[in-house]
Order: sequence, then C-alpha cells, then structure tokens
Amino acid sequence: MIVLSYLCSMKQFALVTGASSGIGLQFARTLARAYHYNIVLVSNQEHELSVAAKAIEEDYGVQTRTICLNLAESNAANQVYDFCQKEGIEVEVLINDAGMLIFNPLLRTPEAKIETMLMLHMVTLTKLCQLFAQDMVKRQKGYILNMSSMTAWMTMPGIQCYNATKGYVLSFSRAFWYEMHREHVHVLAVTPGSTDTGLLPFTPGFAKLLRIAGITMPPEKLVSRALKVLFMTHRKRCMPGAWNYIIVPIINHLPDWVVFAAMKKLKM
Repeated sequence: MIVLSYLCSMKQFALVTGASSGIGLQFARTLARAYHYNIVLVSNQEHELSVAAKAIEEDYGVQTRTICLNLAESNAANQVYDFCQKEGIEVEVLINDAGMLIFNPLLRTPEAKIETMLMLHMVTLTKLCQLFAQDMVKRQKGYILNMSSMTAWMTMPGIQCYNATKGYVLSFSRAFWYEMHREHVHVLAVTPGSTDTGLLPFTPGFAKLLRIAGITMPPEKLVSRALKVLFMTHRKRCMPGAWNYIIVPIINHLPDWVVFAAMKKLKM
C-alpha cells in the first residue's frame, strides 16, 4: 500500500472544471483511465463531485482531489490555483470545460444569469489559463484544452451570449496557442457540435436518429478525439464530427426570413 501510494503521488495531475457531470466528467474519467493522470475535479455540485471522485479512484487506481466552488465568482480562479499550491499539486493538464447555456432573448434574460455566463466562460477561464500556464512554462511542459463550440461561428438568436462567449474562447485560445508554442505548452480550442449528454430537449426517438446519422456525438467519442489532438498534435483547434463542417456554413448562410420564421415558431 505504501509503495502504491508513492507511485500514485509521482503521477502528474490533470485539472478538469465542470467535472461532476457530462463532458467534464468524461474528460476526468478518460484522463484517469487512458492517460493515468491523477485528477483534480472542480464543480459547484458537491454531492455529484464526491461521487465522481470516489468512482474514479476505485475504477482507475489514481488519486483525486475535489474543489467545490462556484467558478463564476470573481476570485474563483485564484481559489483553485491557491488550493493546488497548498496541496503541492502540479497541474500538467488543464481542461476548461465548465459552462452553461441560456436559451432566451436577451431582454428576457435576468442580468444575474448573463453575468454568470460571462464570468464563467471568459473571465475565470482566462485567469485559470494565465495562472497555471505560468507554472507549465517553468517546467517547459503542459497542456491546456478550452471548450468552445461550433456556435462560435454562428449568430443565432436566443443564445446570443453563448455564441459570443464561445467565440471569445476560440479567439483567445488560438492567440494563446502562439504565445505558448515556443514554451512547449500546447493550447487547444475544441469546438463541438451537438453532444449526446441528455441535456438537450430532444425526444428519445429523435435523439436516437441524430446519433445514427452521426449528427450528435457521444461524449466518450468527443473526449477521446479531443485528447488525442491535444496530446498527439500541435493543432490550435479541433472540431470533432464531419457533419459540423457542413452544418456551420449552412446555418451561417440561411436567409433572414428563415431565421425570423424559426424565431416565430419558438415564440421569441
């Protein structure tokens, strides 16, 4: 047991935000299973966080640490970094996955929700990159993966703030890639389309049809592809799913009357 504990302590850590469920949890599990990283799981869902951490330790024999925190707070990034410093945790992989989706016209969206999204998707993500990249540069090794979205290229009513913040993540990550490239730190923006996490409002039958057609991707497949690109290439961006390369330009070239008709149907 002492030897096993020592060997585990020698492994590097990967830190995953939004790690208590969905894509974030899949990142945490895959990093532990396939890449043998110890995992720092960050989320504001305390019970789910504890359950996920325990399962990862039992299933894959790695160490886990949990940070239950609202990442939309102004000093959240500093709290995460300070925790790792106090615990002596060297973060070799940073996965910024925590996010939220608001589907509502801007004028009918509470200010607090808008501020939460802006903080979560842009401010905290940027600060986490800055804080942990400093240590990665000192070690001349590190990996940073920021979750954007294929909607970063779209102007879609109803998710106007989501589009804009994911556009920021994409632009920021690509620019940061250049700054970190010579420092041997790989920065990657992932721009997925529809992912089968059960959170989208699809009927079971329609969700199955999307999976069969390859339009909706299982989170396991998305995460596997994203991590292969992160660890095995020097690419700036990854958009898993061939359909997404077709869907994005089609949506961007829809006539205005089609968009207005969709808004009317959605009662926007």
